[in-house]
Amino acid sequence: MILQNKNAVIYGAGGSIGSTVAKAFAAAGVRVFLTGRNLDTVQRVADEIVASSGIAEADRVDALDQAAISSHMQSVIDKTGSIDISFNVIGLEVVQNIPLVDMTLDDFTRPVRIAMQSHFLTATAAGKMMMKQKSGVILSLTATPGGIGYPYTAGFAPACNAMESFYRNLAAELGIYGIRVINMRSAGSPDSKVFKNAIDTMPDVMAPILKKMEGDTMLKTLPLMADIANVAVFLSSDLAGKITGVTVDVTCGTTAGLNYRVEPITSE
Repeated sequence: MILQNKNAVIYGAGGSIGSTVAKAFAAAGVRVFLTGRNLDTVQRVADEIVASSGIAEADRVDALDQAAISSHMQSVIDKTGSIDISFNVIGLEVVQNIPLVDMTLDDFTRPVRIAMQSHFLTATAAGKMMMKQKSGVILSLTATPGGIGYPYTAGFAPACNAMESFYRNLAAELGIYGIRVINMRSAGSPDSKVFKNAIDTMPDVMAPILKKMEGDTMLKTLPLMADIANVAVFLSSDLAGKITGVTVDVTCGTTAGLNYRVEPITSE
């Protein structure tokens, strides 16, 4: 267990990627404190972790509420004495697949506002605690539009870019205290709830979309949620002890170059 006896706070732990990372952390030895606005959903994840011999607690926390974040974080410190990992993966209420020229201002700015408010509040709250203990890891997650121009991603694209810039700067300020700040960038996981719901309700529409997304990657496949969780465990461990201030790309190569034109070479 490479994260034995570590303590992690996860915001948005009831969602697909939040719950998957929480379970991976717990399997690696982490005591996970799961939060979200819907306590029932978060509690189900905690119960699954406990049933698998992990250690988990669930609490209702609005990751846009500074007082709620601070109060919960202090309660974790009171129980454990430290916060070793903070990971925010709350939903950004994104409206996509509409040309920018046809969008409303509210739909465009909402994900940027939510991202900046929530990530600033949770990351700086964790940073203040970690500065006292001279250690800690702050993780975040963006997506492909953070690295390349990606049509019809609306306000999600600038939200990803803003998050990546924010975390680079935070890493530069907190590194002197032994705190590592790292972002992960995914290409979208077809086994996540949002994709599965779309596939179930619109299979004919989603099949070509997924094929094109896979075609854009170098590996001709998309990262699954378990792939993101594995990277999160690694980056939180001492094995990645000298990695900070960067975005680790888990897009199967998409943001390094769009590869839809590449075809396998066949030999006669």
